[in-house]
Parts: sequence; C-alpha cells; structure tokens
Amino acid sequence: MMNYLQSELIKYKRTFTKKLIILAPLFFVLQALPQKLLMPANYLRPWQLITNLVFNWWPVIFLPLGIALFASLIDSQEKKSGNYRSLRAHNISSFYLWVNKVAGMAVYTFLSTIVLFVSVVLAGLITAKGAVPWAEIITASTLSWIVSLTLIPLQLWAATWKGMFFSMAIGFAGMLAGVFAAAKSYWIALPWSWATRLMSPIIGVHPNGLLLEIDDPLRDASVLPIGIGLSLVVFVAATIITAFWFSKREVK
Repeated sequence: MMNYLQSELIKYKRTFTKKLIILAPLFFVLQALPQKLLMPANYLRPWQLITNLVFNWWPVIFLPLGIALFASLIDSQEKKSGNYRSLRAHNISSFYLWVNKVAGMAVYTFLSTIVLFVSVVLAGLITAKGAVPWAEIITASTLSWIVSLTLIPLQLWAATWKGMFFSMAIGFAGMLAGVFAAAKSYWIALPWSWATRLMSPIIGVHPNGLLLEIDDPLRDASVLPIGIGLSLVVFVAATIITAFWFSKREVK
C-alpha cells in the first residue's frame, strides 16, 4: 500500500501540477513585495492585517478553486497516459488505486500548507510590525488544510466522472456557496464553507472579509471541534464511497 502511495507522489514530482499546488501560496509573498515599495518610509502595518487577508482569501478562493484545478490536472494526466488502464494492470485493486490517489493529493496539499505558513511569515516580515503571531498562523494554516480534505475526493470524483470543466464548475459553485453559507446556521451542511467558517473565531474576520465585533456570534470557538471532527469523518466516508464508485466504473 505504501509503495503505491510513494509511486503516486513520485508521479507528479517534476510536473506543472506539483509546482502549481505547492508554489501557489507564494502569491502572498509576491503581493507583499510591491506593497513594501509603495509604503511610506518607516511605515509598517499590523500583523493582523496580514493574517486577516491571507486566511480570508486562502479558504474562500485558493482552496476550493485550487483543489478543483488540482483534481482536474491529475485526472487529465491519467487520461493522457492511458485513462487508468496502465494503473489497473498492476496487482492492486481499483479501490486502493483511488485511495492512494486521494492520499497523494492530501500530502501535496499539506506541503502547500507548509509553504503557506512560510509565505505568511515572510510577507509579515516584509510589511508588518510587532511580534509574529505564531500560534494564530500555525492554527489557521493547519485547520484550513484539515477541514478542506473532504474536497479532495469530491473534486477528484467530479473530474474523473465528467472532466475538468465539471470539476472547475463544482469548485466555483462551491466557492460562492461556501462564502454565503459560512455565516449561516447551515454552514455545517456544505463542505466548501467549513474552512471559511472556522477561520472566523481564529482570526476574527467575517467570511466577507470584514472584521468581527468582539461579541459577534461568529467568534464562537465551539465550532472548531465540530468542524474538525465532521471534516475528518466526511473525508474518510467520501473517500470510501468514491473509491467504490471508481472500482465499479468501467474504463472507456
């Protein structure tokens, strides 16, 4: 099992897919550099502005669209290399092929999360003042990865079933619906809203990007264990269900 996971990771080692997913968080460093040049001399902004921006944009835009694109590129690569026929020729079930593919995507998105953490720190060191809020950055980065894991099997299923356009359409629709649902009582029913909702009590920002008042209900931290537990359960369930779908699917 581990050998096939290792093969899955190596497969994308020198591809554009890996570079796109892992290097995407560097956007925040690239954004900070021109800001520094345009700032008045000796002016530095609070760290809160950095964390508010990053951890609002990351779950709202980068995660839903990024994972949808990641799944689409992986499916496209498999189809170009034989539409999974070469993989199915090995002595491993289709079920485990799918599970390894989902696990491989989870590993790469975790590497992207590490780069995000580094990017936030670098962007802050360039343009912010004061002590680095290590706990807030680590917590927000880690939780955004954990609660977005469910999107991986869902988007991979969409890409494998109907192709890139369908996967990207699902990701875009999820992004819009996630922003709207995150501030509502039914946020728990939509996986695309989970990361956005959980950022509110961590960084104190509304899903629409505005700062929250101290007594705002969205600051309620009780949603954190609920979101984490739910995301892990649904991730496992979605992976198993889509793996069974893949194992029953005939290769065209």
